[in-house]
Amino acid sequence: MTRERLSNGMSGIPMLPLVILILAGIVPMVIMGINAADSGRGGLAAVYFGFAFILGLGGLLGLKGFFIVAPNEAKVLQLFGNYVGTTRATGLRWANPLYTKTRISLRVRNFESGQLKVNDRDGNPVEIAAVVVWKVVDTAEASFEVDDYQHYVRVQSEAALRNAATSYPYDSHDESVISLRGATSTVADHLKTEVQQRLDKAGVEVLEARFSHLAYAPEIASAMLQRQQAGAIVAARGLIVQGAVGMVEMALEMLSQKDIVRLDEERKAAMVSNLLVVLCGDKATQPIVNTGTIHQ
Repeated sequence: MTRERLSNGMSGIPMLPLVILILAGIVPMVIMGINAADSGRGGLAAVYFGFAFILGLGGLLGLKGFFIVAPNEAKVLQLFGNYVGTTRATGLRWANPLYTKTRISLRVRNFESGQLKVNDRDGNPVEIAAVVVWKVVDTAEASFEVDDYQHYVRVQSEAALRNAATSYPYDSHDESVISLRGATSTVADHLKTEVQQRLDKAGVEVLEARFSHLAYAPEIASAMLQRQQAGAIVAARGLIVQGAVGMVEMALEMLSQKDIVRLDEERKAAMVSNLLVVLCGDKATQPIVNTGTIHQ
């Protein structure tokens, strides 16, 4: 695996006047060559023109060696296909004119996947999309380990998103069960870890991964909404019954401890039934005042 190594080259500031002087030297050489040719000294003229050609070639090669590196940017240097190094130093730089210089952006970038239709862990079709925030941290791996690192990020992010969606149910009324809708941050952390594992070989660091869209597929959305409502009602009723039983138990215990009234088993059963109806009913109850004895 090719790892990044720094090769910042030379600063372009001291090289710039040198190249200008070389190019400026072409003019007197050409003038002296023309004068020599006019005076019939053809050999000397050829020498002057030869020096002018060499200076021109050297100046052009010198100009080709200049390149600019912007902030949060790097240039990958290659010589005849061999990796030489990476320049991260900003400003005007100069390197071997024969080097090829490939620009790699080190800025933070966003990738938003399209809405993918996948099945959750329970087999329900859901629509899901995510935003992945990433940046290049190793320019050599990004350039040489994958064909197109930006395309690689898109494909692997969507693959990781599909895999994460199939690992959890869409929703759950059990707090101990991690679901896509109920534990978004936990699932997002799982998604970030999985995307990072897939992108390590491309020299990319994942800064954040989060859901941008999550919903049931349209063809089952209505049915699943009814199912969610029914599940919520059942879960709520369970809590209500649990609380009601505790309240009835507490009422009977307090009546017995304070010796307010003594009830036989049949009366206790009637009292429990009445309290449960009052506490568990979904509508307000109508009180009945007993004006007779305790048994009538």
